[in-house]
Amino acid sequence: MTYRISLFATTCLLAVSAAFAQVPPPGVGSAAPMGAPQAGTVTTGRVQQWLINPNGEADGLLLADGTQVAFAPHLSAAVMQMLKPGDTAQVSGWRALDVPVMRMQALVANGRSLTEQPPAPGMAPPIREPGALSAMSAGGRIERPLYNDRGDVHGVILADKTIVRFPPHIGAMYRAQLQAGAQLHARGWGTRGVQGTALEATSLGQSADMVQEVFSGPGLEAVPRGPRAPRSPRGAGPAPHMPLMAPPAPLPAS
Repeated sequence: MTYRISLFATTCLLAVSAAFAQVPPPGVGSAAPMGAPQAGTVTTGRVQQWLINPNGEADGLLLADGTQVAFAPHLSAAVMQMLKPGDTAQVSGWRALDVPVMRMQALVANGRSLTEQPPAPGMAPPIREPGALSAMSAGGRIERPLYNDRGDVHGVILADKTIVRFPPHIGAMYRAQLQAGAQLHARGWGTRGVQGTALEATSLGQSADMVQEVFSGPGLEAVPRGPRAPRSPRGAGPAPHMPLMAPPAPLPAS
């Protein structure tokens, strides 16, 4: 009886092993899942534009071939000292399949090199003083969507090179309308400097008279999400974290 049980178990294991052996790993005989990181990628291109966040820090580069290079904001000053738009840069890192974004691990430009590394121990993120962010608006034709390294839309570049940022789930809700060539008007909070203009949108629409609030910004009351939704005090300075979300309505159809 023991011999029969052992033989049956062995037969089952062999059958299961054979079944798994017939399933190819990702990238071998089948497409790798979208978003799977591909390490060891190297690309070289001309820097077309800094990708600026609403705090005025560079956290990426746009290359002439459309590749978006992402790096941590604490590297902003070091990267800006190495190169400028128009220079050629070699970037190594990883990118996900079907995503036009490379997460930088190393950068070489103008005979200098930089390696991605975490902030120094004890290095605190910069604190924005009250009033450091300005109320801003921008509008025009969308030149291209901006993505994070997972392929989520989290911003756009307008035709005048202004960068409009928003959280990825807002980008997912409006993705069909955030395409190159579409018109967009945004209001929010950000910075304007010699390296570029960027804002975090609190309202979006296809024109200035069609904008709808998507979340509250500094100095605005949060749109209630329930009977006890908290409110931010009026006149408060810009918060260094993401503003409170409000349930956005679809952008008006053209």
